[in-house]
Amino acid sequence: MTKKQGKHHDAANGQKDSAKASQDAARGAGLVGGHPPSSAEWARGAEALAETAPALIGGYAPTVPRPAPGIVMVEPGKTVSLAAIDASTDGGFDKDAAKELLRAERTRIKALQERLYAEHKRSLLIVFQAIDTGGKDGTIRNVFEGVNPQGCRVWSFKVPSAEELDQDFLWRYHLRTPGRGMIGVFNRSHYEDVLVVRVKDLVPEPVWRERYGLINGFERLLTASGTTVLKFFLHISKDEQKKRLEARIAETEKHWKFDPADLVERKSWDAYQGAFQDALSRCSTPYAPWLVVPANRKWYRNIVVARTIADTLQAMDPQFPEARAGISGLRVDD
Repeated sequence: MTKKQGKHHDAANGQKDSAKASQDAARGAGLVGGHPPSSAEWARGAEALAETAPALIGGYAPTVPRPAPGIVMVEPGKTVSLAAIDASTDGGFDKDAAKELLRAERTRIKALQERLYAEHKRSLLIVFQAIDTGGKDGTIRNVFEGVNPQGCRVWSFKVPSAEELDQDFLWRYHLRTPGRGMIGVFNRSHYEDVLVVRVKDLVPEPVWRERYGLINGFERLLTASGTTVLKFFLHISKDEQKKRLEARIAETEKHWKFDPADLVERKSWDAYQGAFQDALSRCSTPYAPWLVVPANRKWYRNIVVARTIADTLQAMDPQFPEARAGISGLRVDD
């Protein structure tokens, strides 16, 4: 080997050694081919999220709902009897003062919703269930009037589509759960899959019975991820349902709300009451308890639901993020 060839050989070996050292360093830093593997990229992203969404990393202590007077919280592990709850109670509220009280609670909800949206760390999911004519639409309309739609989404779940039927039963609901900073409202919900599905015998009993546990796990996952789950069952009497159905028949402007099938469904009143009682009893948990709202009196229903939402948001105590330094001293040019 000539002297010149020896120099080239040494240089080549040096380059190989340098490349190997770089590869070793890259492997030590978690790099593959000079780039981070997907797991490393995810981990860095998760570390960055930890500062703004600690619930995603280290778990989350749920906010316990603050039910207003007259609302019955179903005790976890206990069986509730709907027949024992007076659907016509007024909870000690005065009807004449109810409208003013409702306006005050709406103001609280709007202010706290703004803070929740700005904080962008947690979310609130509000579930409404009721028998036909129970008042879900009216409650949502009255309670959330004036709330900024940027931070609040209402989802009404009808008969599942062909695409939804091709997925697991929780798929379409999970798609609509609220993201950080948002309030999500479910008008009907994942509970339909242990209610109408059960009463109409749409799936075998072993299938719907297993769903209670799956629903509890679903809500536990939401809670652990920073979503407070607030569940209202609007409880009306059979006589009150009769009055409301008759009103829809009698008043032309309410015909759009009436479906003759409602009269068929009414014949299954007892079966639905049994299905609701089982769902409330089996799926009232420490992290997502069921709240039974006596709902014969619409004005009372609205105020206690609004107050419960406002008090629960208050307990969550969302905070505006810290302002950037130096903003207070800035001037806007003419």
